[in-house]
Amino acid sequence: MLFRLEAHRVMMLRLLWQDQSGVVAVVMALALTAVVGMAGLAIDIAMWYRNDRAMQNAADSAVIAAALNGTNSYQDEAKAVAGQYGFVDGVNGVTITALNNQTCPDGATDCFLVTVAQNSAPRLFSKVIGNFSPSLTGSAMAGNSQTHSYCLLALASSGTDPAILTNGAPKADLTGCSLMSNTGATCHGHNLNATYGDAHETNDGCGITEASNVSTVADPYSSLASNIPADNCGGSYPQEPTTKKGTALPATNQWSGAKTLGATQQICGDLQLTGSTTLTTASPGSVLVIYNGQLDTNGFTLQTAAGSALTIIFSGSAGSYTHAPTGGGTLDFPAPTSGTWKGIAIYQDPALTTGVDISAAGNLPTWDITGVVYLPHSSVTFSGAVNKSSNGASCFELVVDNITINGTGSILAHGGCAAAGVTLPTNNVGAIALVR
Repeated sequence: MLFRLEAHRVMMLRLLWQDQSGVVAVVMALALTAVVGMAGLAIDIAMWYRNDRAMQNAADSAVIAAALNGTNSYQDEAKAVAGQYGFVDGVNGVTITALNNQTCPDGATDCFLVTVAQNSAPRLFSKVIGNFSPSLTGSAMAGNSQTHSYCLLALASSGTDPAILTNGAPKADLTGCSLMSNTGATCHGHNLNATYGDAHETNDGCGITEASNVSTVADPYSSLASNIPADNCGGSYPQEPTTKKGTALPATNQWSGAKTLGATQQICGDLQLTGSTTLTTASPGSVLVIYNGQLDTNGFTLQTAAGSALTIIFSGSAGSYTHAPTGGGTLDFPAPTSGTWKGIAIYQDPALTTGVDISAAGNLPTWDITGVVYLPHSSVTFSGAVNKSSNGASCFELVVDNITINGTGSILAHGGCAAAGVTLPTNNVGAIALVR
């Protein structure tokens, strides 16, 4: 009897052990939890991706707005635009950061950077599998697409179009320089090897990299005219005789040999070299003002001694005067590197509109000049080669009304403008745009 009871108990335990009807429910419960969690995670990931793209769009629009604003309120502008995309600074873990004066990809330091960040992305369906939540970030940089500096600027105040023109000029060389015309620029057969060629209207062939329809560049030096010393000539402006029987220039208007100049040296009428002349100047440089007259190098060299610097100013009034350097020979001098006339080598008074044209720039005479040659109303024909002065840094800038480049037409003096005290005129080429 006891044996039968024991056998029955064993049989019941075996049957209970072999019964799996409830296991399926447990396994299904566990499996469904995982499936729901993975499905929820997939949905949340899609939502995170969508938010990430929206955040990037917000950053792109906010940085453009900040750059266009460009004032002390640029940060408020960026945050307001980001808010239009649903990202409000300080709400739901969102942080909007806007910075100016950032380093652009091209090395300039005038870019704007906006970052839209959220420290914890929202979760809707993935909570069942844990507390993981990524941070999201979108950032964008904007600025002017590029800043160009010019060693040749055609102001085109006369309306001349094109204000920069070449006729073949296969030997012309502006390597390392860039040029700008406030109207058009046309280079037939040769791009001048200029790094950038920019024009307010159409640029046809000028520069290795060409741009048309860029903004004009304002006259960078016209305000200096207020510093030209007063005319003390008393209305007397001796001119070079045009015939053998004509009246010779007075001795004060004929230079040769070694001369020492004060801070300001005034010449009334024409100044002619009768021999090569070396000038020792005041510090930081002397100002030579020629009223109603030309500087006729007459086949000789006008140069400065080591440590000296010079600014030559042509001023006066309308009439039959020539207000420019003429003659063969050489001009060899640097501009001052400090003071009122810092960086200015030759300056034509912008009040002068006649007698200012130059037909053989860089050739008659040769220009070995460090600094700026400012000829705002001059039609210039440039056919020579400009090099640095013997005692100056390697920097040259030419500002004209319009220019025709023939023959050589080369500017070799560049790369040392900081040492020469010259700040080249610049232009932001292109509209505000994303740069990163």
